[in-house]
Amino acid sequence: MKYHPIDRNLFINNRNRFIQHLDKNSLAVFNSNDIYNTGADSTLPFVQHRDIFHLSGVDQEESILVLFPDCNNKAHREILFLKETNDQIAVWEGEKLTKKKAFETSGIKTVYWLEQFETIFRQLVIESDQVYLNSNEHLRTNNIMQTREDRFVEKFKLDYPNHSIKRSAPIMHKIRSVKDAIEIDLMQEACNITEKGFRRILNFIKPGVMEFEIEAELMHEFLRNRSKGFAYTPIIGSGNAACVLHYIENNQKCNDGDVILMDFGAEYANYASDLTRCVPVNGKFTKRQKEVYNAVLHVKKEATKLLVPGTLLNEYHKEVGKLMEEQLIKLKLISIEDIKNQDPNWPAYKKYFMHGTSHYIGLDTHDSGSWIDPIEKNMVFTVEPGIYIPEENLGIRLEDDVVVQEKGEPFNLMKNIPLEADEIEDLMN
Repeated sequence: MKYHPIDRNLFINNRNRFIQHLDKNSLAVFNSNDIYNTGADSTLPFVQHRDIFHLSGVDQEESILVLFPDCNNKAHREILFLKETNDQIAVWEGEKLTKKKAFETSGIKTVYWLEQFETIFRQLVIESDQVYLNSNEHLRTNNIMQTREDRFVEKFKLDYPNHSIKRSAPIMHKIRSVKDAIEIDLMQEACNITEKGFRRILNFIKPGVMEFEIEAELMHEFLRNRSKGFAYTPIIGSGNAACVLHYIENNQKCNDGDVILMDFGAEYANYASDLTRCVPVNGKFTKRQKEVYNAVLHVKKEATKLLVPGTLLNEYHKEVGKLMEEQLIKLKLISIEDIKNQDPNWPAYKKYFMHGTSHYIGLDTHDSGSWIDPIEKNMVFTVEPGIYIPEENLGIRLEDDVVVQEKGEPFNLMKNIPLEADEIEDLMN
């Protein structure tokens, strides 16, 4: 791994938080992700399943975590099953986790090789009253791709048809949404790397540069700072492309007079950052561009103040909508009459600001978390309002990642990344 070793107390604490939600005499199982084939003998780079990583820190394929806090055999209350390593694997693929290294990483003392899994697991299942199985229950997933976890669940139902099954996903959503102090430090490092990338490209952007050249500069800076690269596919959209919310082609020339919208973030130790900044290609905003920019900035600052414990996200987004209405009226993009006649299910402001303002962020860019329970301290959210005006060839979105505090405004993990229009112009010139 490129990243520095993570304090195993993070994973010990996460497991303790998880088992507090289990019914008595319950067993829980978590599987790693597959390595996905792309054709012939080629594969995508391995990306660990976020849940097994959150609970163990194990960052390699063919791994299984079993938790059974009420097991009679104390040694079997936490077990890691790993692919057995040997000298040949080390030569061809690199060093894998040894049992000793797995303990140092996770804090789990009992580590077996995978060949022992079926025998030991059967003993544990028979002793338990129910088994918690995992699945992807994120609101935005389509679940069309079968995973290693999915295959495990299918096999379990065939092998143990009379055993009671419960869901791990609601527990994982709850505990992953509230971040440990170590996690916040890791996310801060991801944001710090993102800052280095942004400062690098401010001196690189000029009329005639290609969007993909900017993307390349960012990747260079991320890799040299122990990141695997982008936490998600970056958006580098200049001119009208900035009005396409999920523009990822990044293949156009940046023209004099355009504003370029850049939505990107570095990952670090599997944790995501998510930044959006907009800069003038020639280093100077026009009067109108700056008016729209400052309108978005105002909404962003005011929206951030609303992210406090006890807030409901649905109510939060309605309040942000009211903030945006005020700014769009000032910009003469909508009128009071438009608001009076609007469809309550699609308010007038949605013509120019059609997406949500905040989402959870953590191990996933759109991280796990409840959308119906109140916000809690140490949850981390993006704040990303935007105004998109295709007829003016202009799209502005501004985004930071913030940590909810017990009292007062959230802490901005990106507070050192230039944001004010004047500061950006000064740095570019």
